[in-house]
Amino acid sequence: MNIFFNLRGSVVRQMEERAVPESVMSPPRRSSSSHGDRTSTETLQRNNSSNSGVILDISSLKMAEVDTEVPPLPPRYRFRDLLLGDQTFQNDDRVQVEFYVNENTFKERLKLFFIKNQRSSLRIRLFNFSLKILTCALYIVRVSLDNPDDFNPNPCAFCRTEICTNATDPTKINWDLIFCVNRRVPVWAIQVSVALISFLETMLITYLSYKGNIWEQIFQISFILEMINTVPFIITIFWPPLRNIFVPVFLNCWLAKGALENMINDFHRAIQRTHSAMFNQVFILICTLLCLVFTGACGIQHLERAGKHLTLFDSFYFCIVTFSTVGYGDVTPQIWPSQLLVVILICVALVVLPLQFEELAYLWMESQKLGGNYSRHRAQTEKHVVLCVSSLKIDLLMDFLNEFYAHPRLQDYYVVILCPLEMDLQVRRILQIPLWSQRVIYLQGSALKDQDLMRAKMDDAEACFILSSRNEVDRTAADHQTILRAWAAKDFAPNCPLYVQILKPENKFHVKFADHVVCEEEFKYAMLALNCVCPATSTLVTLLVHTSRGQEGQLSPEQWQRTYGRCSGNEVYHIRLCDSKFFGEYDGKSFTYASFHAHKKYGVCLIGVKREDNKSILLNPGPRHIMAAADTCYYINITKEENSAFIFKQEEKHNKGLPVSGLYDAPSRLPVHSIIASMGTVAIDLQNPDPPEESSKLTLPTENGAGSRRPSIAPVLEIADSSAILPCDLLSDQSEDETNQSDEEGSVGSDFVKGYPPNSPYIGSSPTLCHLLPQKAPFCCLRLDKGCTHNSFEDAKAYGFKNKLIIVSAETAGNGLYNFIVPLRAYYRPRKELNPIVLLLDYPPDNHFLEAICCFPMVYFMAGTIDNLDNLLQCGIIYADNLVVVDKESTMSAEEDYMADAKTIVNVQTMFRLFPSLSIITELTHPSNMRFMQFRAKDCYSLALSKLEKIERDKGSNLAFMFRLPFAAGRVFSISMLDTLLYQSFVKDYMIAIIRLLLGLDTTPGSGYLGAMKITEEDLWIRTYGRLFQKLCSSSAEIPIGIYRTESHMFSTSESQVSINVEQGAEHSERRDTWKEKTAHRNSTTSDQSEHPLLRKKSMQWARRLSRKSAKPSSRAERISQQRLNLYRRSERQELSELVKNRMKHLGLPTVGYDEMNDHQNTLSYVLINPPPDTMLELNDIVYIIRSDPLAHMPEDSQVGQARGTRNQQDFGTETRDETHL
Repeated sequence: MNIFFNLRGSVVRQMEERAVPESVMSPPRRSSSSHGDRTSTETLQRNNSSNSGVILDISSLKMAEVDTEVPPLPPRYRFRDLLLGDQTFQNDDRVQVEFYVNENTFKERLKLFFIKNQRSSLRIRLFNFSLKILTCALYIVRVSLDNPDDFNPNPCAFCRTEICTNATDPTKINWDLIFCVNRRVPVWAIQVSVALISFLETMLITYLSYKGNIWEQIFQISFILEMINTVPFIITIFWPPLRNIFVPVFLNCWLAKGALENMINDFHRAIQRTHSAMFNQVFILICTLLCLVFTGACGIQHLERAGKHLTLFDSFYFCIVTFSTVGYGDVTPQIWPSQLLVVILICVALVVLPLQFEELAYLWMESQKLGGNYSRHRAQTEKHVVLCVSSLKIDLLMDFLNEFYAHPRLQDYYVVILCPLEMDLQVRRILQIPLWSQRVIYLQGSALKDQDLMRAKMDDAEACFILSSRNEVDRTAADHQTILRAWAAKDFAPNCPLYVQILKPENKFHVKFADHVVCEEEFKYAMLALNCVCPATSTLVTLLVHTSRGQEGQLSPEQWQRTYGRCSGNEVYHIRLCDSKFFGEYDGKSFTYASFHAHKKYGVCLIGVKREDNKSILLNPGPRHIMAAADTCYYINITKEENSAFIFKQEEKHNKGLPVSGLYDAPSRLPVHSIIASMGTVAIDLQNPDPPEESSKLTLPTENGAGSRRPSIAPVLEIADSSAILPCDLLSDQSEDETNQSDEEGSVGSDFVKGYPPNSPYIGSSPTLCHLLPQKAPFCCLRLDKGCTHNSFEDAKAYGFKNKLIIVSAETAGNGLYNFIVPLRAYYRPRKELNPIVLLLDYPPDNHFLEAICCFPMVYFMAGTIDNLDNLLQCGIIYADNLVVVDKESTMSAEEDYMADAKTIVNVQTMFRLFPSLSIITELTHPSNMRFMQFRAKDCYSLALSKLEKIERDKGSNLAFMFRLPFAAGRVFSISMLDTLLYQSFVKDYMIAIIRLLLGLDTTPGSGYLGAMKITEEDLWIRTYGRLFQKLCSSSAEIPIGIYRTESHMFSTSESQVSINVEQGAEHSERRDTWKEKTAHRNSTTSDQSEHPLLRKKSMQWARRLSRKSAKPSSRAERISQQRLNLYRRSERQELSELVKNRMKHLGLPTVGYDEMNDHQNTLSYVLINPPPDTMLELNDIVYIIRSDPLAHMPEDSQVGQARGTRNQQDFGTETRDETHL
């Protein structure tokens, strides 16, 4: 039996497997086949009457399986179908799924229409609000038609059938007049219809918003009010006696208030715009007050129907008087129900209104912190700029506002400040001043949020200034924030001009898309480098980029302060040649001819030009540049030509019969400095429009009555002659390297080549042709204080440098330091004048920086600090001419403002005392700290300058610090002074390009560079600045732009000896003409040349006159105290000298160089920008000149050959060009 059942089970399984394809393809057939299987099984069971039959059946069945072919596998078991898939099978198993089936129900569709959809729900709420307003209006109509005196109501369930006989008794309350009113049929019909609609809508909204708790829906205030105002009217339909029952329909005003609030929210959701929370809260407060007054007026009027019979207006008047706490008492409720209602209303008002006012005050304070929004209407009708900063300090704000609003065209602009931090107290106090409160708007927000940019209306702004936070310890992180702000502003407002300030030069290429970019470290290091070869370049550039009227110091009794202050008003302007009165007559003339004659005739200094078809500005393109009518001229002047009026004195003198005089006849007659220094119209005196014939030959007067004369100055040619362009006899040939070199020069720099530096430390540096080494120096040879296998030198003395050192003290070797080296190794610097550069670094540089500087000659580094005397002596400070102290990043931030410079100032003061003859150029974080540089506690002259600075600041000057002696002499510099360069670019878009050309950051073919020359004894025959202008233009095609003058000064220690009093200005102005006559040109001589080489007779006479201004002569006690002070100083000086010598002996250094150092502290220096032509030259004056490009005068063949030779010599650096740091 077991065998039989096993065989039967196998047969059944085979039959089921064969039936699988049919069952798979057709599910209904699967049921029939299974039924067939059950039938065959029953048949087998019936046929099992004998064992042989069963065995025969099984054998025949097995034979049939052998004879027949194996049936194919179903599709799910086929490998091909498993890879490709069976489409028929997949289609049959596909199931259609419907989504959001819950929203297809009737309830969900109603909910979508009434609640969820913003636009449809807005219409529903508007309809509901209209119904509530209509009910309130119907109530007012019913009250106006009601007359309690004529009241004869129909009997109702709550009223008696007859009028109370004592209804007229004032001590009794007629409750019938309170519970019943006289409601006319039309009014009743309308009220019933409105109530029915409101009831149905309320029930529908309640049903749709049901969430499982019916009591929560029922006990809502809005639902209860709806039932009170609608159910009584619906009952009157079925019970007519109740038609005159009183219903407090005026309570619908609260439902109207809620509907209005929801409607406004739905409106803003529908239009996808947000309104301010302040507006919403003010709106809620107003609606609450209106509802309270309306509820009180209607309630008191109705209750007083049983009393004094007040009208609706009298009740409204009473509510206004009561809620305003005036309380006249002429209208008062008479019965206790109305009095109780007044008490309830006052209690509700005392609870609700303070909460509303508190919320409003809180939102107002928060809005004051955030700054609100800049009006879209104002943005479309007025012009504004956006200032994006990470933190706003008072100095930064005032520098921006003073410089921005100094231009007359920007007086009507608004400034929107976008800052993520809350406004501090100092900034808030400044912005509350009426001068700024109407033009400056502070918004607290982030430039990375489109909502805040929308608040500032960035897309409508005229410009966006993005400034970095330079006081951050991590300046790279500050740059990253600035980059993200610039990207966000460009993404939000692509058409808005961007003015970006970046700190690190390696991050500059990230903001190349900006219209104007100022990299702080690029300008800083280039300016500090030029300070070493062109003294006070930082002061010169700072004065050029600041807006000034030239009125600073004009009331001072000292001549140098008046001249310095007047010349500080010169700025750079531009004008087209065809539109210019200054330069229009020089069309077709050479550039040098136009520059000289414009300065001679009008007192303006033409420094650059730009062709119409060329976007590059060329500084002093040289005499080969012929001026065209379409050229744009760039010139230095007190004010721009458009604000000038021209007065030809030549014509006046002819009319008056006066003799005509030339330009140089009288030193006191100024051709252009009779200008009224103002931002308005300026009158320029033109004494002689046509130059005299003798002006081209200016000779020196005869000496000792002899008839011999020195050669005259050659005239400036209108058209350039190549043979006439010769080096000036005052200067050394700047192109000595391209032409014949002398033996001495060849010995000094015979191992130098000219080429482009092979390794730039960052992307975006401008390629500059420089003096380079033929082969890169090994890194070990760059270490100054340690010997190596190539040399054994361990100090600066061992190297035997022929020129003075330039020492740079910095914290780290950043990429910006590369811009300090490039201007000092530029190709136009004579080889014999190259100064060795020593980098005194707190932390050793990395190999990447060394790879960038190893190609420059005479560049070394050393690990050390300036507060270590041994490090200073090892790096060769006694053989240095300039020491540059760079502000350290780690000390730029301090807990107390203005304390970030404390360590730097004290260290520099120590070096100032130890090495008095050393020229120390210091960078400070805060410009106001420059008053502590070279500080003398008992120097009354410095105290007088401090008083002058305060006076100028009170007058509103942007350059109040200009009279500080360290700044005037170019000994101190702060990068924040250059912030105005970015601000000025908004009006003068060429300023950044011109300053970069002056500093050597950019090199444009054909453009000149800034240089300097010194006036010696042999040059004093030229006499005046105007004649020097002619000499330079005619001989070497150089354009002078200013003078750096050093005068001897006796710093007094008594307050009675020196004083600067503004009250003396009036008296001084009366004697100004006499002063000019007395201060004619004197020959400058030296006294005690060994100790004071700059001491001149003029300065000594001026010092004696200054000492005579005291009220009384100095007494004997004062003279004794002065002598004691001198002895104390001498002893202190000797003590410091012994200290330095002992340290030098300990280090094994010779003390010979230190013995030669002299104390030259009794001098003052200042910069004169574009002085008048008759300014007398003095000994040791340094003249700023713009030299023309030396390569522009070379033949093309020589340039090509030199470029080819340079390319061959620079092959050693091509392997490392791809290692530029990103």
